[in-house]
Amino acid sequence: MLTVPGCPNAPVAHERIQAALSGRAAQVELVEVHDETEAVQLGMTGSPTVLFDDTDPFGQAGAAPSVSCRIYRHADGLVDGAPSTDELRQALAATDSSMPGEGRCCEQDLLDPIGRAGRGRRAPADCGLRAVHQAVLRHFATTGQAPRITELGPVAAGAGRTAEEVLAELAREDFLTLDDDGQIHAAYPFSAAPTAHRVTLADGTQVWSMCAIDALGIPEMLTTDAVISSSDPVTGEAVTVTSRNGRMEWEPASAVVFVGRRSCDGPAAAVCCDTLNFFTSAASAQSWTTQHPDVRGEVASQARAEQIGRQTFGPLLVS
Repeated sequence: MLTVPGCPNAPVAHERIQAALSGRAAQVELVEVHDETEAVQLGMTGSPTVLFDDTDPFGQAGAAPSVSCRIYRHADGLVDGAPSTDELRQALAATDSSMPGEGRCCEQDLLDPIGRAGRGRRAPADCGLRAVHQAVLRHFATTGQAPRITELGPVAAGAGRTAEEVLAELAREDFLTLDDDGQIHAAYPFSAAPTAHRVTLADGTQVWSMCAIDALGIPEMLTTDAVISSSDPVTGEAVTVTSRNGRMEWEPASAVVFVGRRSCDGPAAAVCCDTLNFFTSAASAQSWTTQHPDVRGEVASQARAEQIGRQTFGPLLVS
């Protein structure tokens, strides 16, 4: 836990961390940060910042290193100076497969295709990969469509490469997928073709997401309000998620997300994207699983699904 000296919220955060751990063996290190230079080095974006294995599970895209007070917004819209105990438990469950709960033993395996086996979906900065990848994502966000290869040529040229070379490498590493003509078919979280999940951004731009988790990640990645429109694959009933001022409201209130994968290898588009869907209820999601015995997975709560989306896509446009 990173804090400035005398931070009034540090004891609160520490108490909640201990409660979330529930007596499990873990090393909790308290580190005092004295200036902006240390904040940059340690990854602190306000006091207190909680890191699990050097990763900030509550990090926001574009957040700058800071020694100022940090504000946490809870699911109910209220703000606080520290993560809640429940939020800490959920974050711990994402990083520790020994945490209790149905399906925790295999959760990391389920999430491997989403997060590239722990490598994340933020492209490396070298060889023009991140610059081209971010240009693709921003083009989707601005136009609702994939850019043509010719539009990416100048960006790739900045790294002394062609757009075709960079896109091929991004495809090999599963940051995006290409069609038979070498054009962009998908750049997670976006799809160039219509899917079951439409996202309307605050400026009116409409985009398609590859899956439910991707849809939840889009407003986090772009730091914008948005409306996600989808439907339950079993009942056909509408599921709507409205992201407003960093808070997501689900309709119906009982809606959940099924997080699953097939046992095959390959890009996320083939392994799991069509299995990650919104459902109006956990019962409906369970009904879907009985119809698809080839898919392994579990039902994720709204908070858990939002967390996966935030952690997966929130950092993508950070320089």
